[in-house]
Amino acid sequence: MRFELLRIGGIMNPILTPSLRETTQALIGNLRASEAFVRYQLAQDSLNTDSGARSLLEQLSKTQASLRQKQASGSVTQVELAALRALQEQVHGNRVIMEYAQAQQEAVTFLREINAEISQLLGIDFATFAKRSSCC
Repeated sequence: MRFELLRIGGIMNPILTPSLRETTQALIGNLRASEAFVRYQLAQDSLNTDSGARSLLEQLSKTQASLRQKQASGSVTQVELAALRALQEQVHGNRVIMEYAQAQQEAVTFLREINAEISQLLGIDFATFAKRSSCC
């Protein structure tokens, strides 16, 4: 396999050989079919179709944002903190949300393991190297 970099307009662009492109597509397919990603996709689908769970997460997000603003001015009350804690308990008690959070964490852990293996084979930090430039 060959991986080349081509300088175009001052930016280094990767050029994938056909065999590297094929290998990359196989890796993507294997990742998508992995147990961790299948579980994550199923959990995400469950979350997306559960309006109660989505509503709880939206409420939590809005409440947290509001309290962050109030915290900056020092005007957070104990009642507001208690309401946040109660909402957090509801979120933690929601099976769909917790299954999604667990599946997401397992998928992230799996990706980190894959990155470590690829990095070891290449002798570089693959994830850092593979990040896209966000300059433009």
